[in-house]
Amino acid sequence: AMSSGPETPLPQEPLFILESGEVYRNPTEVKMSQIVLPCHANHCGELSVGQLLKWMDSTACLSAERHAGCPCITASVDDINFEHTIGVGQVVNIKAKVNRAFNSSMEVGIVVSCEDLFVGQQWKVCNAFATFVARRTDSGKVQLKQIIPRTQEEQMEYSIAAERRRMRLIHAEIMKDLLSNGTFQTAEECEEHQDAVPAEKTRVESVELVLPPHANHQINTFGGQIMAWMENVATIAASRLCNAHPTLRGIDMFHFRAPSHVGDRVVLKAIVNNAFKKSVEVGVCAEAYQGGEPPRHINSAFMTFEVLGEDDKPCTLPHIRPEPVDGKRRYQEAIARKKIRLDRKYIISCKQTEVPLSVPWDPINQVYLSYNNVSALKVLASKNSWVLNSERRKVSLYTLEENQFLSFKVETNVDMPAERVFILLSDLGRRQEWDKHYKKCELIQEVDEDDMIYYVLTPSVGKDSKFQDFVLLASRRRPCDKGDPYVIALRSVTLPSHPPTDKFKRGEVLCAGFTIWEESNTTTKITYYNQATPGVLPYISTDIAGLSSTFYSTFCACSKFLEENKGGSPALSAAL
Repeated sequence: AMSSGPETPLPQEPLFILESGEVYRNPTEVKMSQIVLPCHANHCGELSVGQLLKWMDSTACLSAERHAGCPCITASVDDINFEHTIGVGQVVNIKAKVNRAFNSSMEVGIVVSCEDLFVGQQWKVCNAFATFVARRTDSGKVQLKQIIPRTQEEQMEYSIAAERRRMRLIHAEIMKDLLSNGTFQTAEECEEHQDAVPAEKTRVESVELVLPPHANHQINTFGGQIMAWMENVATIAASRLCNAHPTLRGIDMFHFRAPSHVGDRVVLKAIVNNAFKKSVEVGVCAEAYQGGEPPRHINSAFMTFEVLGEDDKPCTLPHIRPEPVDGKRRYQEAIARKKIRLDRKYIISCKQTEVPLSVPWDPINQVYLSYNNVSALKVLASKNSWVLNSERRKVSLYTLEENQFLSFKVETNVDMPAERVFILLSDLGRRQEWDKHYKKCELIQEVDEDDMIYYVLTPSVGKDSKFQDFVLLASRRRPCDKGDPYVIALRSVTLPSHPPTDKFKRGEVLCAGFTIWEESNTTTKITYYNQATPGVLPYISTDIAGLSSTFYSTFCACSKFLEENKGGSPALSAAL
């Protein structure tokens, strides 16, 4: 259907040359290339996504094992969005590398592209992040060695991996909160549709016997094989709703709850949870049993399908009539997940130039806004093209010009422990004690212990005499391990309770904040970042010298404030 490829080919990565003159290659990187044969394809001549998942899982597993030096198993695979289908005769290129190792688990980044050998171009199909766990050895639990990032891209992925891990750990909590807070369309509203398809009609159950070819080199069933079986039954369920061949567009996180082995019977169940106008969500689960034992829950996932017309545009789908009780619960949950998917796509996936600066904050998208806030600052911090602009008494000002954005970095060292600096700087309510630009800063909402929303008032940046006001989300993070800084990230959000008014000019913060590195037990490096929004660029670019002086005096005041509050009360530290 879309196998001819998109308009924009995949850009080539720049080479990273080592001091020895050799081209650097990540030691954990593994590549797989496969020509798509008819036996890999569905009846439309497109590569079966189940087959692609098998290839992705085995490539990622080999990368994890290359780093760990021992057998590894798939623990989870983050959400995957498929941008394009792949046709028979085209080549699938899969590249996997370990982004970061934690104690016994690792995050492996996977990039899939499609290559057309006749036109000599490649296109991105999807990327994914999988978590692998090193298997226990005879001597006990494996302690993985750390990854040392070398390139700017590796540094960025390493840094954000800690934030993605945090998201995985609270994934179930997000869903629970969403359903308890959400006011969604009720299942009763579907009863009104005369053409609604009963959900029961879409129910699929299938069984597979796990044979040696389905197992990996550790006699466990390959994670990719189970994902492929799940995709098969989900596709059948979606087809029964729309009486057409559906195209898989996205998979919500796969989470492996238990292993399965050769000799197991794997029972796969799928049903349509909800049909939206142009897409359908199918819930699918896998259970395994042997002999007369009770089934073990292996995995469950949610897959989103579209039906593409001849013009490659999604067709309108029939409504679904959910079953009583469980069906209605799944119907509601599907609406919640769709909301999460849209928020995630809107907040995380877009390029910064496309995202509206102030994203509406609400309890449903708070996790993704917080994630985006912290990861945007980490991405900015990992850039390696900063230019030193001026240096005065150990305060350095750097600038970075990139894609219509001008970013600033101010850096200095202070003689006090990093934890204490973090506690003082993450309390935005005290910022007006050292930053003369903060005329007012009030806490609007304490989202949780790491995320606060503040209302800030500052003098105007331009010739306009009006004061500026901001609604800022402040997200703070302690280090995940010794390879991380403390982080305090700031970005604008919109809140219905604090709309823009005529009295003040509403300002925007795209990405700002601090990274606080522990240089030693008593020395801390503080770096402040600010990505200027297009609105203030003309003013800033005409007065870099004035700006340098402003940053310098503000940072000196900040150092003095930290020095004066070096002791602090132990009770406050414990509370924070």
